[in-house]
Amino acid sequence: MNIKQFEYKPLAHYSYAIVSNGEMAIVDPERNPEAYYKFAKENNAKIIAVIETHPHADFVSSHLQIHKETGATIYNSEKLGADYPHKTFDDGDHIKIGNARLKALNTPGHSPDSITIVATENDDTALFTGDTLFIGDVGRPDLREKAGNMKAKREELAEMMFETVTTKFKDLPDDAIVYPAHGAGSLCGKNLSDAASSTLENERMGNWAFKTQTKQVFMDTILEGQPFIPSYFGFDVDTNKAGAENLETAINSIAFEEETSASGLIIDIRDEATFKKGHLLGSVNIQAVSENAKFETWLGSIVQPEEQFTLVINSKDEVDYILQRVAKIGYEKQLIKIITLANNGLEKTPSLDLADFKQNPNHYTIIDIRNTSEVEEEAFFESAKSHPLNDLRKTASDIETSKPIVVHCAGGYRSAAGSSILQKALKNVTVYDLSDNINDFKN
Repeated sequence: MNIKQFEYKPLAHYSYAIVSNGEMAIVDPERNPEAYYKFAKENNAKIIAVIETHPHADFVSSHLQIHKETGATIYNSEKLGADYPHKTFDDGDHIKIGNARLKALNTPGHSPDSITIVATENDDTALFTGDTLFIGDVGRPDLREKAGNMKAKREELAEMMFETVTTKFKDLPDDAIVYPAHGAGSLCGKNLSDAASSTLENERMGNWAFKTQTKQVFMDTILEGQPFIPSYFGFDVDTNKAGAENLETAINSIAFEEETSASGLIIDIRDEATFKKGHLLGSVNIQAVSENAKFETWLGSIVQPEEQFTLVINSKDEVDYILQRVAKIGYEKQLIKIITLANNGLEKTPSLDLADFKQNPNHYTIIDIRNTSEVEEEAFFESAKSHPLNDLRKTASDIETSKPIVVHCAGGYRSAAGSSILQKALKNVTVYDLSDNINDFKN
């Protein structure tokens, strides 16, 4: 049994290929299936199955495209209520991939329709746990109250997760390798490890969810301090339940225009220094300057599902790169066009007099756009007002504007977006981005 783990770092997403004796299964694939096709070719393997552990909230899966292009059967839980051709895969069901046997376990908790795949060949056991069991944590239970075929309250799912952890894994061997769908940085849990895999024995010893505790203590722990829920999560659950359109078909029709302008909601992906030197009035700066930047998360948090927008890029060379990233969360249908800017009629972002700010912080309204949990852990300024970035477009009108505004986050990436949002939303007030100068104020 040859197992390949694929990682998409901006969403901390892991997907998998399982190859045995010339046959291959794919688990929780990302939007672009090309890497799986390449791996199948390299291993002379035929893709015969694609398995969804649940309808994902944080990315769009290519399961339907893989089915259409390879003939592979899609497997998922009957509880999902999928709208595409599939076979149900629940407790007691199993499929053969070459010499490997893949068995389904219903493991609700993150969602009502979550499954874990138990893959065995000879003496080897691998667990593909989706968003049920992470390394060091378990999946959050609060994402399915407003989305998906089965709506469930977070308390009900927290109780389901307790039952899953205490009953579903107990008969599996200690040396079983745990392969989750996410790692550190994902918003599908709150305390995920940097490790990409583990053993069940290590999780039994070190994962808080396996400790002996009452159901109420477990539920209180899992429900407390979960991160915010990006706007696009429910949209992606529904997209994955229906099955996404072929990637190339979806992105090929989007127009590109050079040296032009735009109106409406404009997302500028250029680095903050370039943005501040000249941008279209009202643009929001969500940087996509590196392959690791959390562009997808913040695009899907700041822009609402089905809200139309235009993207500003540096050059034509970036078109395919940014389209691939937008499509990761299924936002390509609301993307009007991609443009580069002409050199006239652009706005500049004012520069903060850092020395004056340090000497007279009370002369400014300080806005902290970090997540609530970050603010509770450490505040950098006593007078700062908390306005988390994911809600900033809604709460901007509540900000006091009699003084210049200084926006900060933890490192500078988010404050570029936050300050640009406030520049658009607030009239007749100067908005500054503290950017990475926030490091001067950390203990």
